[in-house]
Amino acid sequence: HMCLYFAAAYLVLIFGIQHLMKERRAYNLRPALTLWSLSLALFSAAGAIRVWKVMAFVISTKGFKQSLCSQSLLVQPIFQFWGYLFVLSKLLELGDTVFIVLQKKQLIFLHWYHHTTMLIVSWYACDDLAAGGGWSAAVNYSVHAIMYSYYALRAAGFQVSCFIAMTITTIQMVQILGYIVMNVLIIIWMGDNACPTRTVIFISSVLYVSYLVLFGNYFFQTYLRRSQKSKRE
Repeated sequence: HMCLYFAAAYLVLIFGIQHLMKERRAYNLRPALTLWSLSLALFSAAGAIRVWKVMAFVISTKGFKQSLCSQSLLVQPIFQFWGYLFVLSKLLELGDTVFIVLQKKQLIFLHWYHHTTMLIVSWYACDDLAAGGGWSAAVNYSVHAIMYSYYALRAAGFQVSCFIAMTITTIQMVQILGYIVMNVLIIIWMGDNACPTRTVIFISSVLYVSYLVLFGNYFFQTYLRRSQKSKRE
């Protein structure tokens, strides 16, 4: 599958750049990063608005279960357009890592693991018209609109409260928890043929659990442990 080649190329590229940057000075890319993050924030906000409109219509006319399971939603023209853009955005978002390595910022495992696996699982889910696609796109677009807005403000030099960063990480964990619950419902409803379940649902469930563990650890290490250290000092 093409996404596997993209994922492999991404890993080679970022670790290759990171190696090359060892003996070089970090680039000042704040203006470019501001524009990059702002563009992704606006794109995500537009995607969230469009997809939530479709989701609201499906929920109000067919109910929650069908909003999760119905494949007719996934081939609806507006959703199909924004669904394809959603998958392509996972490819575009790999650019985040390029900024990190060129600026010689810390590249944590969570970052590149999440970017790589989300690209792959999103691509396969789109290909299979996997159940839950509408909710996945709507929620992720929304979270990314907030997240990239925060990144844009930081890149532009604004002093943003640590509480905001903590809140965004919390929102990300709630999102992942929601995805796990969603997949559990899909698997349960698979029994009465209400939800056409593909292998990607089981694979994504494992990934979501791993994300939750990694984000939880990041939250603890970044916010709670740091807070404990500052109190001791």
